[in-house]
Amino acid sequence: MFFSLSAEELEVLKLSCQVAAFSLLVNLIPALFVGWLLARKEFWGKSLFETLVFLPLVLPPVVPGYLLLQVFGNNGILGQYLNAWGLSLAFNWKGAVLAAAVMGFPLFVQSIRLAIELVDQRLEMAAKTLGASGLGTFFSITLPLASSGILVGAILCFCRSLGEFGATITFVGNIVGETRTLPLAMYSLMQQPDTEHQVWRLIILSLSVAFFTLWFAQWFHRYQKNKRG
Repeated sequence: MFFSLSAEELEVLKLSCQVAAFSLLVNLIPALFVGWLLARKEFWGKSLFETLVFLPLVLPPVVPGYLLLQVFGNNGILGQYLNAWGLSLAFNWKGAVLAAAVMGFPLFVQSIRLAIELVDQRLEMAAKTLGASGLGTFFSITLPLASSGILVGAILCFCRSLGEFGATITFVGNIVGETRTLPLAMYSLMQQPDTEHQVWRLIILSLSVAFFTLWFAQWFHRYQKNKRG
């Protein structure tokens, strides 16, 4: 049947979702901090910092992948020391998580930044006047009011990680059961004859996952907006 998935395809889907989910978790705290920093603070070198944060959006994905390989590869600048501690990132699923996290980070940060900028700073000042700490104000005022934008950013980061190809194949390769995510599986099938049927199944699967997650993000955003009146 056209929509019946083989064991190999289910393994690819599971690995893709695993990589995307872990990349989202890896990005969560840093993206919240960087998004808040860009939205609320002015500091020397901010333009340079912003440029570095958003650079992966405009670079060919192969470039970040190659840089990750040079830094975290088995003989890389940091990778050689990580290997000595038994932590290898090159050519395994943990490296795929890192590559996906790097490529999804700018989208997550931008969504969080815009969401926090929309929060009325007078509410934050009122909370501090009543004795709330900076951290308490963030968790009790800023974070709840920016939650819908943060969720949209999280889903965009997840979808970007799910579709990551260039940085992943450059850094961790295309290893069956280890780093072969949906985009890499489709690429591999396209190199083989008489695989159009399997390619279309994976395309429809990718479209379904991406459509559902983005639809949920838009629905939740409208729900939160209507809830606040």
